[in-house]
Amino acid sequence: MNIICMKWGDKFPALYVNRLYSMVLKNTSHPFRFVCFTEDSTGIRPEIEIQALPELDIPSNLPERGWRKLSVFAENFGNLKGTTLFLDLDIVIVDNIDDFFTYPGDFLIAHDKHRPARLEGNSSVFRFEIGQYPEILSYFIANFTNIRQEVRHEQAYLSREIKKISNLNFWPDEWVPSFKYRCAPSRIKSWFTAPSIPSGAKIILFHGLPNPPEAIKGISGKWHRHIKPSPWIKDYWNEEC
Repeated sequence: MNIICMKWGDKFPALYVNRLYSMVLKNTSHPFRFVCFTEDSTGIRPEIEIQALPELDIPSNLPERGWRKLSVFAENFGNLKGTTLFLDLDIVIVDNIDDFFTYPGDFLIAHDKHRPARLEGNSSVFRFEIGQYPEILSYFIANFTNIRQEVRHEQAYLSREIKKISNLNFWPDEWVPSFKYRCAPSRIKSWFTAPSIPSGAKIILFHGLPNPPEAIKGISGKWHRHIKPSPWIKDYWNEEC
């Protein structure tokens, strides 16, 4: 079982990698290979395998849109083989994740709930076979300028291309709830009821704002959105093994 993550730039410090590894360790029943691809391994715990962040020839002054994730579709990515689960650094694992390796489908991804009617993935959690879709990366490299005008970010491009060559299969919604849309009460309820873990949740997705440290404190990151503190996140998002 390959479980991989990426850390680049200064958005996430090493503690996010360490806590992700700790959560995986506590929530898997089988041996796994955990690899972090990064240009700076300072502070990352020694049990974690480090590989160099793959180079991707895109301008450095662009808004962050997650394009670097597409490098995982290189034919011999990281000299890995077989089924691979990609995890974003800012997720919170709250239950056993073995089922993410056995759920049927060639390519699995979370369903983006920002616009639920749109069949688009949220790439916080996706599963693929190493080397299975090299055309996703090669087409991106050859057509980046046009792609930026057609889609907003990496997960929109990835979803579009997977639908062209295979089936875009989604994880069960209850496995991968969005903190903003499923855990946190909406509108007036948010002033009286704290966020909680929905039934059946395995991995909670933190996309945009808030991130886990903000959610713990009850900081929404948006003036128009209120959330109460979620201290329970600390029970899962830590470095204890």
